[in-house]
Amino acid sequence: MVVSGTDTDARMRVLVYSDKAETREQVRQAIGRRPAADVPRVEIVECATAPMVLRKLEETDAAERIDVAIFDGEAAPTGGMGLCRQVKDEIFNCPPVLVLVARRDDAWLANWSRAEKVVARPIDPVVLADALAELMRQRLAVLSG
Repeated sequence: MVVSGTDTDARMRVLVYSDKAETREQVRQAIGRRPAADVPRVEIVECATAPMVLRKLEETDAAERIDVAIFDGEAAPTGGMGLCRQVKDEIFNCPPVLVLVARRDDAWLANWSRAEKVVARPIDPVVLADALAELMRQRLAVLSG
C-alpha cells in the first residue's frame, strides 16, 4: 500500500492482468478510482503478459508492492486461473487474487486456482467493485497487523 502524506492519500495497488486491452479497460472502468467509500483509492497496474505479472508480484519495495490482483481467466497464452495457482505456490505473501471467468460454471476452476474471489462475465461493475473492496479490506487487515 502506498501512503503519501495523510491517510486520505492512501492508495492500494491493484494489478490487472489480461492479454486484451479491452478487458483491462473494462475492469478499470468498473472499479473506478475507489470501489467503496471505506477503502483507499486504487492505483491500477496493468499487465498484458504472465512474466510481467510475476515481476510485479515479486517486487519487494513497499511503494511498488501489489496489494490485490485481478486475473483474466481467459487470457492467452497464459490463463489467469493457471497463473493464479502458480503465484499462490511461488510468491511469498502473495496478495489476494480475484479471477474473472467466462461462465459461472467455471467457478470450480477458479477455486482450484486458489483465487480468493471469482467474478463471472459479463463484468457487472457493482459486483466487481464489491468483490474488490472486500479483498482490499482483508488485505488492509493483514497489513495493519
